[in-house]
Amino acid sequence: MTCTSGCKTQDHASYGQCLQAKAVKTYLASPSKGLDGTRQKRWDADLAAYRDAVRQGIQPESTNRPVVDKAVRLSDKAGAAYGRDFAQAAPMEA
Repeated sequence: MTCTSGCKTQDHASYGQCLQAKAVKTYLASPSKGLDGTRQKRWDADLAAYRDAVRQGIQPESTNRPVVDKAVRLSDKAGAAYGRDFAQAAPMEA
């Protein structure tokens, strides 16, 4: 048996031909070139969190996840949109 168990035709000459017929691809699997699926997923999730915050009227200072989460927490606590209705001032130096 040269085909995969999920092959509909089960008539390929080799396992490789069966995978080619299914159009199997890798997902950014070349870490030596800086292509990493996990890193890309994390980046996409960070940007999605930023977009969600902006839709709520919050204006985080960057797209970094911790910064976005902090802006959302401060907005929830204050009941107003961070960056639009209020901002957190840096501490004054003496």
